[in-house]
Amino acid sequence: MRPIRLPEPPSGFSGLPEIFEGGVYGAIRRAVVIGNGFAGSENQSIGLVRALGLSNRHSLYRVTRPKGGINEWLHWLPVSLHTKLDHVMNTIYQVNGQKVMPLSAHTTGLSDVLEADANHIANMARETFDKDGPLLVVASGRDTISVASSIKSLAPDNVFVVQIQHPRSHLNRFDMVITPCHDYYPLTPHAQEQIPWFLRRWITPSEPPGRNVVLTVGALHQADSAALRSAASAWHDELAPLPKPLLVVNVGGPTRNCPYGADLAKQLATMLQNVLWSCGSIRISFSRRTPEKVSNILVREFSANPKVYIWDGEDRNPHMGHLAWADAFVITADSVSMLSEACSTGKPVYVIGDERCTWKFADFQKSLQERGVVRPLTGKEDISESWSYSPLNDTTEAANRVNMALAEYGWSIRR
Repeated sequence: MRPIRLPEPPSGFSGLPEIFEGGVYGAIRRAVVIGNGFAGSENQSIGLVRALGLSNRHSLYRVTRPKGGINEWLHWLPVSLHTKLDHVMNTIYQVNGQKVMPLSAHTTGLSDVLEADANHIANMARETFDKDGPLLVVASGRDTISVASSIKSLAPDNVFVVQIQHPRSHLNRFDMVITPCHDYYPLTPHAQEQIPWFLRRWITPSEPPGRNVVLTVGALHQADSAALRSAASAWHDELAPLPKPLLVVNVGGPTRNCPYGADLAKQLATMLQNVLWSCGSIRISFSRRTPEKVSNILVREFSANPKVYIWDGEDRNPHMGHLAWADAFVITADSVSMLSEACSTGKPVYVIGDERCTWKFADFQKSLQERGVVRPLTGKEDISESWSYSPLNDTTEAANRVNMALAEYGWSIRR
C-alpha cells in the first residue's frame, strides 16, 4: 500500500492546534461598544476599538434615557432608576383617556442602534465563547457604568471590560479604567484647599489610581493617522486649493466649569481680525452646543469676508478634513475632545477662554500649556509661524495598555 501524503501545512504553522496558541479561547475577534448617545463619549470608545484593530468588528449598543417633559429635569438620577420612574409615570398618567406609551427606540431616533441590555450581552458572551473567544466590551460615560459593570459581573470569565472616563467608585468592577489625569485633580493639595472639610469625603475619586487605571492627558478619539490620510484625500478638492496658512477655528459651548457667552465671542472676533493679515484662509465651525448668541456674533463679523468660510451645519461636516488640512487651530477651552484631537496633529493649537475654566478643567488647560502643545490666543500671533511639540498619543498608548492587560489573561487581539 502506498503511503498517504498529507497536505503541507500553511506557512507559519507551528504544528499545534490554534487552541494551544492562545487561539479560539484566547483570541478576541469582536467588540461591543456601550454608548450613551453623546458623540464626545462614543468617539472615545470607537477610537480605542479602532486603535486595537477591531474597527470593522464591533457592535454599538446604547443606554438611552427617557426624553421630553419632566424627564429633562431627571438626568441626575441613575439611568436605571430614571427609566423605571418613567415607566411608572407612563403607566399611571393618561392623556385624553389613553395611557401614555413608553418611549421606544423609534421615537428617540435610535431604531438603528441596539438597546444596551447587560443580560443579553453577557449571555451572548457566554454562549459564543467556545466558538468566537472572549468579548471586548468598551464603554464610556456615566450612564454606561451600570451596564458595563453588570456585564462583567454576569460573565466574568468571558469578557474584558474597559470603562472610559472615571466611574467615581468601585473601580474593581472593571478590568480596566481609562481616564484623564485631571480626573484625579480633587486629590491634589490645591483642590483640597477649595473643598470644605465636611464635603471632602463625598468628592470623588477618593483614592489614587490603582493598577487597573490607565491615565491619559486628554480624551481618546478616532483621529488617527489612517483616518487623517483618508480625510485628506476626501477633502482634497475643497481644501487643498485654499490660500495658506489655513487657520481652523472650532467653537464649542459654555459648560458649568468653563462658562462664557457673547463676551467671549466678541473677544474672539477681535482677535481673529487682528491675526487675519497673517492668514491665507480661515474656516470657522460651531458645535451643537454653541449658543446662537455666540455664533451670530461671529457670523455678522465675518460672513462677508472673502478670506473666511463659516460652516453652516447643513453641508457635510468638515471636521476631519479640517484636522487633516489645517496649518493651525484656534479652539475654545471648553472642549476636551476638540483640543485632544487637534493636539494629536502636531500643529499649532491656540486656546481662547482657558482663564475661565475652573476645577479640574483648569488643571487640564495647565497640563496642555506645560507640555507646550497649546498657547493662549492673544491676537498678536503670526499664524504663518509654527512651533513643534510632542503630539498627544493617548489613544495608541491606551490601546497598548489594553493589549498588555489582555496578555496577562492569556488573551490577545486577533486582527
